[in-house]
Amino acid sequence: MVITLVSLGCPKNQVDADILAHSILKAGHTTTTDMTQADVCIINTCGFITSAKEEAIENIFNAVEARLENPKLKIVVTGCLAERYRDEIINDIPEVNAVVGIGSNGDICDIIEEVVKGNNICRYGKKTDLDITAKRIISTPKHYAYLKIAEGCSNGCYYCAIPLIRGPHRSRAIESCIEEAKFLAEEGVKEIIVVAQDITAYGEDLYGECKLHTLVQEIGKIEGIQWIRLMYAYPERLTDTVIEEMANNPKVLPYLDLPIQHINDRVLKSMNRKGGNEIIKDAVARLRKAIPNITIRTTLITGYPGETEEEYNELCEFVKETKFERLGCFAYSEEEGTVAARMENQVDVDVRQQRADSIMMIQTDIMAENQAKMTGKEIEVIVDDYDNENEIFICRSVYDAPEIDGEVYVDGKSEVEIGDIVKVKVIQSDIYDLYAELV
Repeated sequence: MVITLVSLGCPKNQVDADILAHSILKAGHTTTTDMTQADVCIINTCGFITSAKEEAIENIFNAVEARLENPKLKIVVTGCLAERYRDEIINDIPEVNAVVGIGSNGDICDIIEEVVKGNNICRYGKKTDLDITAKRIISTPKHYAYLKIAEGCSNGCYYCAIPLIRGPHRSRAIESCIEEAKFLAEEGVKEIIVVAQDITAYGEDLYGECKLHTLVQEIGKIEGIQWIRLMYAYPERLTDTVIEEMANNPKVLPYLDLPIQHINDRVLKSMNRKGGNEIIKDAVARLRKAIPNITIRTTLITGYPGETEEEYNELCEFVKETKFERLGCFAYSEEEGTVAARMENQVDVDVRQQRADSIMMIQTDIMAENQAKMTGKEIEVIVDDYDNENEIFICRSVYDAPEIDGEVYVDGKSEVEIGDIVKVKVIQSDIYDLYAELV
């Protein structure tokens, strides 16, 4: 059969889609991006915050619309939205033929056969049945790939629905991660991006302690892997051992995604965040001392229930003082089933967004200043793509993760190929991107 597979949301969800795609192809099916030519459309949804839910629903209705031209098309919804809103999807979108929880992703080929026969399916295994060690394809450009080292989360932040959707934190064995990393290297991957809901919790459930440094050390030994990028670390779990490995392993990039959400101690405690003001500041200081050229990316939440003007101003001052190299700020989103959604003193929605916008204005000035300092410097970049229309190579520096950070544009006449890692000299900058020439 011909299958369209749409995957939404974060890189961790994309890895799930890669596993689904491998199962589909192994069973002898083919894939297409054209829903009007497909027998089945599988939508691997995100359901983390309101905007993600809206995007998921929009994609479901895109498939419903495609059925007008292709009446045989069957629609399967899986992923976070399906896990979280099973009954709502079944009742409110009867055009959907199957609603599949993440614990039943392994049954996808059986589900395809059933819906094509005309049967409607609702199948939900245990969340812990989701197998992240299964074989996968690489849906990213062949020179970089995400390596998901754990599933779920046990941190229990009061605003977050991830534990409700994905279940408790579950680490993969080191041997399993290394086996997949070797496969990726054999397929031509040069940059491995290590992801999980919390990579600094990696190994605690299996080995009794964090084993992130050990895993990174072993990945660094794999021939062909040149860059290792770390995403989603928690400041209270960021050990000196991990920082030392980052500083001393030449393959680990000077980059870390360190979501902190807020800086005020009362707000952090209300969020059930384990690290307070001093722990966050200490983590940033230790990183910058050990790795002077590090880029730290963080995320913040404004308008959390009970956040006062004074607490918000404290966050603004912290952003100005700390000058994070990369920062995203989001207005608080009330998520059904979370502790925070039941709290009193919910902040007005417009105020939440105004505060987020104001912090992003502060960050824009910081970014412009940081970017300007890059002019004249020589940096290492990986060539991601080529823009035929503008005749320019689209690259990323060691300081930029795919899709969320900026890009480096290099003259299309340069003698490079997609996937190359080369050194360039920055000749111009704007707020988010750099323009460079090959050294």
